[in-house]
Amino acid sequence: MRQERARPARADGPRQERGRPDRSDSPRQERGRPDRPRDDVVKSYPPRRPRGKGPTPTTNPHPAHAAASEGKGEPQRIAKLLARAGVASRREIERMIEEGRVAKDGVVIDTPATLLTSLHGVTVDEVAIAAPEPTRLFLFHKPTGYLTTERDPVGRPTIYDRLPADLPRVMPIGRLDMNTEGLLLLTTDGGFKREMELPATGVPRTYRARAFGEVSQQQLEDLFDGLEIDGIRYGPIEANLERRTGRNQWIEMTLTEGKNREVRRVLEHMDLKVNRLIRTSYGPFHLGELPVGAVEEVREHELAHFRKMLRDAGKTAGKTADRNEVDGDGDA
Repeated sequence: MRQERARPARADGPRQERGRPDRSDSPRQERGRPDRPRDDVVKSYPPRRPRGKGPTPTTNPHPAHAAASEGKGEPQRIAKLLARAGVASRREIERMIEEGRVAKDGVVIDTPATLLTSLHGVTVDEVAIAAPEPTRLFLFHKPTGYLTTERDPVGRPTIYDRLPADLPRVMPIGRLDMNTEGLLLLTTDGGFKREMELPATGVPRTYRARAFGEVSQQQLEDLFDGLEIDGIRYGPIEANLERRTGRNQWIEMTLTEGKNREVRRVLEHMDLKVNRLIRTSYGPFHLGELPVGAVEEVREHELAHFRKMLRDAGKTAGKTADRNEVDGDGDA
């Protein structure tokens, strides 16, 4: 949901000089601010120990709990309906269809382009799609060294190797690349995932980047006007120089578009080399003091309130979201 923001006042020095307390280099303090109320979650899952190296799993590690498709009554591709229902990603569903694992009223479906108005009578691995369940949202502190994907063809570790085994089947909202850490939202609802990722909804994401090189506060504030890199236009970015440690700069950046690897590309364009990147918030949800590898669930009433605000913002934004959709998130 895009809010009107006044352009920040310009200053010649880093934000620290304007009264902001300095932060030490301790890992805990570099992972965001403990500003999220502790009563906005209902269950905490402890960090899961990494699995040993082995063959890549051939099935989704979490059982599917599908929700009813959006736009019921309007014909849509079955791959799209199943993805929005939370069964799996579209690519994974296409593989399932190729393997003959998806059927409608007992007849195997042979193409992901099959049009349906609902998922009634559809089965996956001979199991009927479950009745709709309430949307659930989880906060996950992603460590570095894990891919935001269900499986990797070459067997690299993924976030599903770290998620607690008792979680329902969840999908990541946006992506964090292998070397990026911090807040990753996980949901059981494919439709909600799509809403959150669309640039038209304007959900802000905030990152803290440690980058090697020289940059001024003035240069960072100029990002508020947007810029173009290699033919790609990036919208307004709110950026502040927090502090310097030698030639390393700690920079806080808030953006809403979520183009592929946006944070890294913008800073590299400014001749900075990012050597650490942490997402500290996504919308109203904050990393706070959530331990690395841990998961917490957002309370139902908090999620319902946020979804109402998101729907209102979507109505204001109009119907241009599909034309502006991007794959991934600000540093995917």
